[in-house]
Amino acid sequence: MGVVLLSLNKTYLFILIPSFVFLLYNSQILPENELRLPLTNRAFQYNDGFFETIILENGTLRFWPEHQARIKEAASVLGLTLPKELLNKDFLSLIRQLAEQNQCGNLARVKLKVWRAGEGLYTPQTDAADWLVTAHPMQKAPIAPLQVGICQTVRTLPSPFSSFKGIQSPVYVLASREKALRSFDDLILLDPSGNLAELTYSNLFWVKGETLYTPGLQTGCLNGIMRRKLLQWALRRNWQVNEGLFQPNELTAADAVFSGNVTGLRIIQSLEGKNLTSKPQLITQLQEEVFAGQTTNAGL
Repeated sequence: MGVVLLSLNKTYLFILIPSFVFLLYNSQILPENELRLPLTNRAFQYNDGFFETIILENGTLRFWPEHQARIKEAASVLGLTLPKELLNKDFLSLIRQLAEQNQCGNLARVKLKVWRAGEGLYTPQTDAADWLVTAHPMQKAPIAPLQVGICQTVRTLPSPFSSFKGIQSPVYVLASREKALRSFDDLILLDPSGNLAELTYSNLFWVKGETLYTPGLQTGCLNGIMRRKLLQWALRRNWQVNEGLFQPNELTAADAVFSGNVTGLRIIQSLEGKNLTSKPQLITQLQEEVFAGQTTNAGL
């Protein structure tokens, strides 16, 4: 709610002017209080969809080609037919307009939600998709080292749906709840066999010499955008890449352990209260190289 202050012979009159948050629904920008979705909506009823979190920075989308690829992968797994307007050249323009109307054009967290249209029970009536985009201001990503623990309450659920965001969300909700109760910055989730998988909101990485390690996708970890970028970076630098199954004690022998998502990389300083080796300069250099030139309009 906005406020306008008027002076009438030193008598002040306060006028309240409604200020709206806008969203983008099937290519139409509208105030969020005008959005009407039926209770039969399949995202609500069956979690029949996925979402993607993207950073809009100075009017362009960070790592957009990788996001496009994951959107298409998620739609393929769920059997959804993506609307043509979702990924065409006008999409960025609509997101820019939305961010400007929400006063976050310089730096915004953009969330794209895609779900199966129509009603029905488990058997869908259609493979067509509806979609929704929100854009909210965001601060620069924190850089302080992380103090993390091992999640005790839940484990990842490896499946064809593990690699994208949406259907597995209760795992991350419960892990994040445990994180808060135990006063850690984050928790490492294990797979059903006790192997390292990921953190609650980022992928897990560590370095030994010139080898980059990260849990394999078979652990049920998210196929994150930063994960893709780091693997590409390592190959360009002629580093070895080791994706696989690893036990938690592997981290104690690493030269550096860190997390990564679209907002950036963060050093993991301790695990269950025990300090880990860290190389801040290496992680800073790595982030600078991965992020260089990655805010792009490519593909739009």
